[in-house]
Amino acid sequence: MLDVPGARLYFEVRGAGPVLLTILGGGGDAAMAAPLAGALADRYTVITYDRRGATRSPLTGPPYEQGIEEHADDALRLLSAVGEEPAHVFGTHSGALIALDLLARHPERVRRLVAHEPPAFSLLPDAAHWFALAGEAVALCLEEGVGPAMRKFGEETGVTAPPEPDPNLPAWVKDMLTRMNANMETSLRYEMLPFCRYVPDAAALRTAPLALASGVQTRSMLMHRCTLAVAGYLGLDPVELPGDYVGYLRSPAEYAAELHTLLAAPPGQP
Repeated sequence: MLDVPGARLYFEVRGAGPVLLTILGGGGDAAMAAPLAGALADRYTVITYDRRGATRSPLTGPPYEQGIEEHADDALRLLSAVGEEPAHVFGTHSGALIALDLLARHPERVRRLVAHEPPAFSLLPDAAHWFALAGEAVALCLEEGVGPAMRKFGEETGVTAPPEPDPNLPAWVKDMLTRMNANMETSLRYEMLPFCRYVPDAAALRTAPLALASGVQTRSMLMHRCTLAVAGYLGLDPVELPGDYVGYLRSPAEYAAELHTLLAAPPGQP
């Protein structure tokens, strides 16, 4: 556990080598990145963690609306807790927005970032529609709960809520899904609206050590469009990683190999 202003962060460390910090999207936690971390532990010291407000990273006060910058500050504190050398970073979905902010404001702490499907709705030509959808999802969460809210959001975005735990699943997966369903309420109520309006700092990121990626199976879907929009905004050529929006969980070994290639790329290459 790491004490930070307003919260206590749960984190795990695996492996040996240069530090690699993983930052997941809303509702996810360290267990969701565990298979990927295991596949990379022979090459990196992999840090996985539960973001503030998750069940294992409780707030020390009442819940409140959280911004990208606050979460990026948490990521910086985690890096400082394990050393002072620049770290590799992998961020996915809202975790990618957090990672972009970390790189923009603290470039000295990031060796290279792979940002996977950052949901930067503000950069889309139909941004107003997605802002409205986010607002409808939050309202549904408050009125009817997480399930109806995520169904509404998923109908248009393709991002679905975690399934209910199946009794036949391994214990660690059942525990993870139980936590994710609880974490999703925090994500919807206190992160979605401020997060979806975040605009990356183009001036700071255009020459930064950064690769933008989307899943090969999410082509034409919203998060793929967001990736293209961020790439165009920053003047970068996007790349693809295996699988869909959670390819790192479905095929961790294949994903780890591709991710390592991106992380190890020389400066100036995607």
